[in-house]
Amino acid sequence: MSAAESGANKIFIGLLGYGTVGSNVYNLIQDQAVEIAQATGATIVIKKILVRDITVPRQDAPAGLFTDNFGDILDDADITVVVELIGGIEPAFDYITSALEKGKAVVTANKQLLSQQGFYLFRLAREKETQIRFEASVAGAIPVIRVLRESMVAADLTSVYGIVNGTTNYILTEMRRTGAKYQDALANAQEWGYAEADPTEDINGNDAAAKMAILASMAFHTAVVLDDVACIGIEHISALDISYARNLDLTIKLLGVAKLYDNKINVRVYPALLKKDHPLASVSGAYNAVFLKGNSIDEIMLSGPGAGGMETASAVVSDIVSIIARGTPGVLEDIAAWRELEFFPDDEVVSKFYLRLEVEDEPGVLATIAQVFGDHDVSVESVIQQGRGAHAELVMVFHPVKEASFREALEKIGELPVVKSIPRPIRVEGDGYEQ
Repeated sequence: MSAAESGANKIFIGLLGYGTVGSNVYNLIQDQAVEIAQATGATIVIKKILVRDITVPRQDAPAGLFTDNFGDILDDADITVVVELIGGIEPAFDYITSALEKGKAVVTANKQLLSQQGFYLFRLAREKETQIRFEASVAGAIPVIRVLRESMVAADLTSVYGIVNGTTNYILTEMRRTGAKYQDALANAQEWGYAEADPTEDINGNDAAAKMAILASMAFHTAVVLDDVACIGIEHISALDISYARNLDLTIKLLGVAKLYDNKINVRVYPALLKKDHPLASVSGAYNAVFLKGNSIDEIMLSGPGAGGMETASAVVSDIVSIIARGTPGVLEDIAAWRELEFFPDDEVVSKFYLRLEVEDEPGVLATIAQVFGDHDVSVESVIQQGRGAHAELVMVFHPVKEASFREALEKIGELPVVKSIPRPIRVEGDGYEQ
């Protein structure tokens, strides 16, 4: 007799999607049935699995579990928890909405959906007196959602930042480790399964932006949606940038950054240079790490695998267990946005910058460029000049400056005839200054 058959209290699950994560959720529940039953006093039983094509053979689960009709799950009174792992906005939004309307609890890993429609779904869950859990939507196996939701309620957080996309972290790690060009590192990431066939959402920063919208909303108790998060990806990071960063004792990471400035919120995603002794600088490969900083806690860092089928499945099963253990819903199950904070303008943020420029190799070029920066009150901290054939490269690091001033200076620099490349600055973070 199986654990599922012997358990007196059974919780029936409807699983939407049976890809890498969905199949791992199924297998994890089977493998850990005894441990889950001991922890919750209940046995989890996956009763139905929604797939696109039920004719595709799947050896690790009985064929009778699969259906291509969501109604088979929605209308089954025994199924009290729906686990959504199909991703995307539609039909996931419709499925989750319908499940909540029926009073079923929901577990989802869908960061894009939550970052755009999450607050509607949370309100609906409260109205229907049920739960929606989403630990797996951010940072894989790292329990950052649970920490923010429960442990940091009274922490008076002032910033949340870190590496929240494993694909880009793997690519940047490979570029630094091997000297590979961006496209070669990306191809390697795809070969090893760290990047999707279409990696656009990861590379352009949109995946990280969705996660930061969720984290910022939870950390600061205010509504932040995907459109509020400006993002810059890693497409233009070159092997030369990696090399120069190494010479400057710096390393490049794609960061998600949410901070409070004068009780206003600023949330962004961008590549940043970190000193090699910064804790995030050593977070390599597909790992994630999130810093929480607050007036009551100083700093806490959470790190671990940020991606992978089994890691994400572990977070999903953890949410299922939490639903069973809690029993009744409460405000800690969602993002309690009880404040309405204004957004702090990007232009007003004070930042340090690194800039690599390809210029004509002729006398007076550096003085001309320095004059433009000086005219905009942008102060140069250091310069490296290196000749490359008919052209030269200037690598400049600047003192902290308002981003509006720096951007205005860059526009003028880009118009100079002696400048042969598009100015693409990289911010410098954690360099011992605070705004």
